[in-house]
Amino acid sequence: MEKFEKITGVAAPLPLINVDTDMIIPKQFLKTIKRSGLGVNLFDEMRYDGEGREIPDFVLNQPAYRKAEILVAGENFGCGSSREHAPWAIKDFGIKAVIAPSFADIFFNNCFKNGILPIVLPQDQVDRLMDDARKGENARITVDLEHQTVSGSDGTEFRFEVDPHQKHCLMEGLDDIGQTLQKAAAIDSFEQGYAARMPWV
Repeated sequence: MEKFEKITGVAAPLPLINVDTDMIIPKQFLKTIKRSGLGVNLFDEMRYDGEGREIPDFVLNQPAYRKAEILVAGENFGCGSSREHAPWAIKDFGIKAVIAPSFADIFFNNCFKNGILPIVLPQDQVDRLMDDARKGENARITVDLEHQTVSGSDGTEFRFEVDPHQKHCLMEGLDDIGQTLQKAAAIDSFEQGYAARMPWV
């Protein structure tokens, strides 16, 4: 997993509440177990018409937001089923941080496991960032995980809370496997000792 670094870039505004995981990545794309390749189908039913053509009005189809690294969304983002393909699709598109007033718990934790920073801020602060995001390339938002701040284009800073362990894992690029591999020497030592004590196992 890549280390999470400070982001300064365009944020895409998605002022919808209760965006569920089926909206994020519809069920027909859940056949793969690869984490790559799903970005093209992110928000598929909102991005494309029945013929597979882009819907020009959808935010991620607009030129200013095609390379957005931040998403500003409404409350209860990521609700619905627990599919991990949802954060996979978000990350594969290139979005590294999602800002919302609230998240569904499972989606929230899956974001950290996949290198995405979910940021919870009060509604009024999200509204201000949403207004900023609507300016497109004329406004850039900065997400600073180390200092736990989000800065609008006018320099206004909003502080967010994050679990210290999850922060550490994001900044060091550690998913669950990476955390386990940090203890590889201790695991090898245990297995050698265990085999010596119980050779019949």
